[in-house]
Amino acid sequence: MALMAVAVLCRSLHFDLAKGMADEKVLSYNDVVLRQADLDILSGPHFLNDRIIEFYLSYLSSRRAAEDILFVPPSIAFWIKECPDTASLEEFLKPLNLPNRELVLFPINDNIDVSFAEGGNHWSLLAFRRSAKVFIHHDSSSSCMNSSHASRLYRAIFPYISDGVTYMECSNTPKQVNGHDCGLYVIAFARAICNWYEHTTPKDKKRWWFSDLEHITPSAISELRSEILELIRSLMVKH
Repeated sequence: MALMAVAVLCRSLHFDLAKGMADEKVLSYNDVVLRQADLDILSGPHFLNDRIIEFYLSYLSSRRAAEDILFVPPSIAFWIKECPDTASLEEFLKPLNLPNRELVLFPINDNIDVSFAEGGNHWSLLAFRRSAKVFIHHDSSSSCMNSSHASRLYRAIFPYISDGVTYMECSNTPKQVNGHDCGLYVIAFARAICNWYEHTTPKDKKRWWFSDLEHITPSAISELRSEILELIRSLMVKH
């Protein structure tokens, strides 16, 4: 019995130690705090959580001077989509300064439970282009799993963003080949669209970013996972 008690105690201590290591803060970047558990997610073939996506969108934002591009954090996009009090939504949106943004990118998650912040099983990206008055949904799943969730956010926000806006699904969005890389596709889409915007001259403004997404292949996504992990590690050294 004594040996069993010792074994149980050892297992408990091992669990507490592992949990403590996973909760260890490794990086504070702008308003995002990353922990060891987030690095573990990037180290393996795992589903990305909202912290990793928010970190990379924040990184993209900090490297660009243009204030007419807005990368909406996943938690804010989720709240817009699921806000139970539509009367308060207008006040909630004011700090985003949406009327002065030409390009707004919303990460979409299929979670519908506001009491469970890290729920959901799929990520996609909803992009708003003011000059064209259109929301475009990019979903890397073959069945466009998040179509209803993206259109839900669109319906919630369009009264506050511009008159006469429309919504469309991009049918030729690059597709994932597994069940866990959707978050990486969201990051890749956001980066490609942002690069397109920054390198598009005024006379080319009628050109869309769709061809700029063609390089987003499964192999490129695999490399992106490693790239983000190395980026975090390099920032850990600097911070």
